Amino acid sequence: MRIAIIEDNESVAKGIAYRLQDRGHATDLIADGHAAEEFLETDENDIIILDINLPGRDGLSILRRMRARGDHRPVLLLTARSATNDLVAGLDAGADDYLAKPFEMDELEARIRALSRRVPNAMQTEITMGRLRYVPDQRLVMIDGAPLELPRRELSLLDALLRARSGAKSKTELIETLYGTGADVAESAVEAHISRLRKKLGPVGLEIRALRNIGYVLQERQG
Repeated sequence: MRIAIIEDNESVAKGIAYRLQDRGHATDLIADGHAAEEFLETDENDIIILDINLPGRDGLSILRRMRARGDHRPVLLLTARSATNDLVAGLDAGADDYLAKPFEMDELEARIRALSRRVPNAMQTEITMGRLRYVPDQRLVMIDGAPLELPRRELSLLDALLRARSGAKSKTELIETLYGTGADVAESAVEAHISRLRKKLGPVGLEIRALRNIGYVLQERQG
């Protein structure tokens, strides 16, 4: 899944991002309320982790605007406030769940797993292509029934290509998937991951094709 983390505390935001990335999810980090509001109008995240206290515009205002324009994606609110009225306000604004700081990462993961069940196709039982079988909720890749071990970013890359359903993913999209929105990462970094994954998938009849000026697509090799 792709998860937006809207949190102005850099250490908290990065801690959440690293934990979710270790579980194979793609993440986007935004630290400003105004930037977050603009970002959420066009992004493609499945779940939103939203802090209430943000510079520029507060999280509850952002959430109310999301719901007003018909954006019903699951939202997990983060708050340092413990007052009941603040929590009620968040739920009334349209939040699906909330966590009060400080919290344990295991609990955050459990909340994300629960919210993911509300996302259509986010946690498909499995995806198959040729001899490859991928079980998203277990982050498990198998070839002819035998596990294929992949490093975290190669697994996220495979996940993105499989979910594209034979459609192309641009280098920019893949950079954002692997490193987050706005990451200062050279395209060569993605090319290196693609090269390594291509070598592992080639022997089982799958190929990552480069489409000029478009991006990359995962397909079964013909012939």
